[in-house]
Amino acid sequence: MKEFLDRIRKPKMILPLWAKVAVSAGFFTIGVLIGVLQKRIDSIPVNELPAFCACLDIGNFFGRLGIWVLIGTVISVYSHTPLRAALNVFLFFTGMLAGYYAYCKFALGFFPASYAAVWMAIALGSPFLAFICWYAKGSGAAAVIISGIILGVLFSQAILLLQGIRITHLTEVFVLAAGLIVLLRKPKELLPMLGVMLGTALLYQLIIPYWG
Repeated sequence: MKEFLDRIRKPKMILPLWAKVAVSAGFFTIGVLIGVLQKRIDSIPVNELPAFCACLDIGNFFGRLGIWVLIGTVISVYSHTPLRAALNVFLFFTGMLAGYYAYCKFALGFFPASYAAVWMAIALGSPFLAFICWYAKGSGAAAVIISGIILGVLFSQAILLLQGIRITHLTEVFVLAAGLIVLLRKPKELLPMLGVMLGTALLYQLIIPYWG
């Protein structure tokens, strides 16, 4: 199995221990800050936000799936090893949830336990997904398929295919464009990746209709 995975993408063991600890601590800290910021934005009435925030629906943007898939993908593919990807993504999402729900509890005086449980379950599954996502920056058919699946999820959040082809939110299109840049492949691999992307998006919308 290791030989198979190394043919897709070989890990780079280049960071000393202190740097690994610092990077992981940094992801946790950034997660906490983003979690606090997200809840702070959620708690501000729309008419009190800057005009561009209201126009882009920033208040609901962080409550949708796409941005978190993109952030998790970026952290994963730019980590040096798949295990580091798994750890860094887990720490980021754990920090984000800690910041978000700490703000709920101590600044707003409530704790939505059922809602928190869903996101905690997602955070617990994130290391496994991050491990796989790390190989999207590799080479060969497996990397193309992984890239296409990730982009398919982003596409499913940005463009509806089964309810009349239309854009859901402009911010989701920006997220999809960023994902395409991050996972850009060689020309000969581009068409197969886009095919997997469209197939994944269609399947996703068949199984989980878009309600946002």
